[in-house]
Amino acid sequence: MSFITQIIIQLPILLIALTVHEFSHGYVAFLLGDDTAKRAGRLTLNPISHIDPFGLIMLFIARIGWAKPVPINPYNFRNYKKDTALTAAAGPAANFILAILLSIIFNLIKKMNPEIMHYASSLTQFWLGMLIYAILINLALGLFNLIPIPPMDGSKILGGFLSDEAYYKYTARERQGAQLLMIILAISFVFRLNIIGSIIMPPLNFFLKLLTGITL
Repeated sequence: MSFITQIIIQLPILLIALTVHEFSHGYVAFLLGDDTAKRAGRLTLNPISHIDPFGLIMLFIARIGWAKPVPINPYNFRNYKKDTALTAAAGPAANFILAILLSIIFNLIKKMNPEIMHYASSLTQFWLGMLIYAILINLALGLFNLIPIPPMDGSKILGGFLSDEAYYKYTARERQGAQLLMIILAISFVFRLNIIGSIIMPPLNFFLKLLTGITL
């Protein structure tokens, strides 16, 4: 499969996964009292509003990417730490829920025809492959964002369990955390290493097998 064909096939799935992730952040923040995302026009399922061109390109080049972060003002929350953690958790949770729903469809298809993975037509095999890819991407995106390095969602979720003093010290390191992630991505690209992949691959394989019976 050529690179261009791969992009055409995978792009819609990637956009949906990223859009659902960012929309969920904004929607939960809105429910908790922060309308910043809504006022910024980000409380939408329109992928164009959430695309970060560089992050999208990196998905295809380095297999790790991102969307444009939804703006959140935690000072609008009733409980700064708790509501920030809930808002951060909403993105990965949405991806996991989407992966579960897609896996239900996948398993229903397999149950109706147990031999479909081996003897289906080329077109059916293609759509099954797309379904598996969509499950995989949503799991990977959810797990990637749970890495507890600021400014990742995982750091904000972890912050909800810290003392106030530890929380502010931890979250104050967002800039250093972002720089660390960029260094990791650069090293991975230059030396053809999959550093992030090696971290998320074990849980990714576990959940992929649990949901579909398939491993990478």
